[in-house]
Amino acid sequence: MKADPDAQLKLLDLQKLDAAADQLRHQRAHLAEDAEIAALATRRADVLGRSRDQEIVVADLTSAQEKADADVEQVKARRKRDQDRMDQGLISNPKDLERMQHELESLERRIGVLEDEELEVMEDLEAAQTELTTMRTDLVETDERLAAVTATRDQKYADIDAELQRIEGERSPIVAVLPTDLLALYERLRTNKNGIGAAELRARQCGGCMLSLDNADLADIRSRAEDEVVRCEQCQRILVRTSESGL
Repeated sequence: MKADPDAQLKLLDLQKLDAAADQLRHQRAHLAEDAEIAALATRRADVLGRSRDQEIVVADLTSAQEKADADVEQVKARRKRDQDRMDQGLISNPKDLERMQHELESLERRIGVLEDEELEVMEDLEAAQTELTTMRTDLVETDERLAAVTATRDQKYADIDAELQRIEGERSPIVAVLPTDLLALYERLRTNKNGIGAAELRARQCGGCMLSLDNADLADIRSRAEDEVVRCEQCQRILVRTSESGL
């Protein structure tokens, strides 16, 4: 393949731009913020799920407390009713009076048991509400951090995209003047050679594989016409000759 030496030199400019673009795309795909966003999203889902479960616990304990309160009040109301009847002298029969006294004592014990149960439920409810509050606070803080990290990530995306657009603006005029066959070879090599399709021969060394050329290879290159496209014997990349090649 033959190509004007100036066109071959332009390949080095193109390669420099493409390498910078590749680096930017790699950077964009591996931002630390993306990993943190994924971790925060996982954490948020976990906290949200646990908080919803905890809301059910709080609701159940709230119902239990309401029932305990109602049970205590019901027994207290019965005790008051019986006590009022005794105080008002409505029970004159000694046996009925004795039976009523026993019932009041039984009600008093029952109230004590119910109040203990009521207190236990209240303590459980308070602990559950505290835990739910902690989860909700955690959720708010996670959302705030998620929003902040996402904003930072998006700004980096925008900055990288702007730089990629600038590189593309410089790349297009170079591509437009390169011979079609030379450009096709360069692009094919870039695909197969880790993004490097053309490299400078500098100080007798290939800038692609970084291997030094032996005297026989150098003599062969030296003998070729300036417009002949040279390939590295080691890596097969396009080898662009310059004044720094050491030929």
